[in-house]
Amino acid sequence: MRAPVIRPKSLRRDVIVAACCGALVAVMVGASFAAVPLYNWFCRTTGFGGTTQVATRAPTQVLGRVLTIRFDSNVSPGLPWIFTPERNEIKLHIGEVATVHYKVVNEAARTISAQASYNVTPSTVGAYFNKINCFCFTEQTMKPGETREMTVVFYVDPAIANDHDQDYLNTITLSYTFYRLPDAQPVADSSNAKKL
Repeated sequence: MRAPVIRPKSLRRDVIVAACCGALVAVMVGASFAAVPLYNWFCRTTGFGGTTQVATRAPTQVLGRVLTIRFDSNVSPGLPWIFTPERNEIKLHIGEVATVHYKVVNEAARTISAQASYNVTPSTVGAYFNKINCFCFTEQTMKPGETREMTVVFYVDPAIANDHDQDYLNTITLSYTFYRLPDAQPVADSSNAKKL
């Protein structure tokens, strides 16, 4: 029995198919790693899913239209914190900057770190809800029994008046949920290590 003859055209075609399959796998792996950052960027840019915007300064225009802003505060299971807004709602002119305070109490007998996630409803107003400063931008570490006042500074962008889908909007709910962060692993004290 004779061995099959491999023709150069057939070998070249097989190499091209293998290279295409390898490139496809590489693209799929790259896309899986890029999916979360791209989704976060998309949400921050478009306000999708009620993701709010971050602003560096207040708007120059305040409109006569008034909105009711409601505040919702939650704590994830397993986080022994009390988390409440100072007021449940406020009335706010579009373009007016508001400062709202939340009270947070760590009821645990140990130091705990947590971070707040946030969104607004209806989700279509996320592109117009701007935060200048917020406790949610950084993780919060509280000592046992500590009570702290946390602040959010925000406004509703006057550009919302040009979005006719928002003409009948009169209430926005800003919602926060604190999630516990994993405890930091203690670093071994090198001063107590035995010297060789």
